[in-house]
Amino acid sequence: MALVLGIDSSTQSTKALLVDADSGEVVAQGRAPHPDGTSVDPRAWLAAVDQATEGLLERAEAVAVGGQQHGMVALDEHDVPVREALLWNDTRSAAAAEELNQELGGPAEAARLTGSVLVASITAAKARWMATHEPENARRTARIVLPHDYVGHHLAAPGSAWTTDRGDASGTGWYSPAENRLLPQVAALALGHEIELTPIAEQPQQVVAHTTGGAAMAAGTGDNMAAALGLAMLPGDVSVSIGTSGVAAMVSEVPTADATGAVNGFADATGRFLPLACTLNAARIMDLGARMLGISHAELDQLALQAPPGANGVVLLPYLDGERTPNRPEATGVVRGIRSSTGREDIARACIEGLACSLADAVAALRAATGSLGTEPGRILLIGGGARSEAARRVLPAVLGHDLLCPQPAEYVALGAAAQAAWALSGATEPPRWPAAGTVTLQAEPTPQVLERYRELRDLTAQWCRPSGVDPVVRAQW
Repeated sequence: MALVLGIDSSTQSTKALLVDADSGEVVAQGRAPHPDGTSVDPRAWLAAVDQATEGLLERAEAVAVGGQQHGMVALDEHDVPVREALLWNDTRSAAAAEELNQELGGPAEAARLTGSVLVASITAAKARWMATHEPENARRTARIVLPHDYVGHHLAAPGSAWTTDRGDASGTGWYSPAENRLLPQVAALALGHEIELTPIAEQPQQVVAHTTGGAAMAAGTGDNMAAALGLAMLPGDVSVSIGTSGVAAMVSEVPTADATGAVNGFADATGRFLPLACTLNAARIMDLGARMLGISHAELDQLALQAPPGANGVVLLPYLDGERTPNRPEATGVVRGIRSSTGREDIARACIEGLACSLADAVAALRAATGSLGTEPGRILLIGGGARSEAARRVLPAVLGHDLLCPQPAEYVALGAAAQAAWALSGATEPPRWPAAGTVTLQAEPTPQVLERYRELRDLTAQWCRPSGVDPVVRAQW
């Protein structure tokens, strides 16, 4: 039995799965936490991966790493970090993203060139922020790599070359998914000087290095691309993930360039494409609800299901720490419709419905961006830690107006990384398609009125606060 090791280096922790390359069965696993924050010393990830893979790495014949997208790991000429890594959910680079979009010729041209309108999460925007606010660190930067690159290079034998893949590279802002080429001029524009860009693996199943113990190393990829691989998604399939962020991603045969900025035109880990809409706030919405009400997550679930659809008029716009879909990096959360009769169950229900409506916006953005390309969304798969919530499992299909397939909870990013490792080990033309165990279908009576009230609040707050103050017409509406 050939064993492969899939690693998920996420925002919160490192998860490692030792998997049977033929069946996809998980035979052993490890885990280690990461520090909190949106700016983290990346060397903490190396200690975590060493801890999580202890006793597993030496048993594997092939290894791959799936990592959180976009994180900027700036290295000096000796490959030592010049500062803490800025993570995807650090919004300080919002103004820098706007600057770069204009310098690239406007949002539509940025999307045509890089696949995405640049936002705060994109790596190039973080590089521009550093160039503006930390010019000495920018000057010392000789290379910028992504979290999965950094962890993978640590596991490779000394002297191994740096390598990335087209999936994760498509979130940097200096790679063209449509043309499959790096854009060194964009990296130089962002940072203020030329740097060495990490080469892209020529084939998604390529062996790019070996560990000290001799295991083959695949190129690795971004977490969303790895999850799609772990779910064996086919063109038209949509995954909706409730993690720290909320993600709606669809496998497509053709590239996407959404000039509105709602959808990122990423590549996937198989040679196809992965248009994706991401929210900054997902599971943390449930965290907030439980904390505000002083209850556990299980109790939040029970309480939310005691209220009717629409939460007796209470609506939560859950842009707690800024938002990416829509692009409102400075936004905060808003609650509307509280009355003297409002109960704790209404607040709990509003949290779950706010989460569901936010994800519905992400799915709608995918439909709008891909419909003209001939790739219509088909199956919708619900994954992520938040998919364990019974309230979310009941409310989401009602708000989306669509049946959901919910595979058994699993570490799909790590499983996808393991699938890439197995693919590299086999040299086959297509990746393994391991069956998703225990998939159930989630159905519910549609509740379009819930989404309508949510979008009314969303659109109202888009113009509620202006630099000069509150618009008087909007004040009257409010």
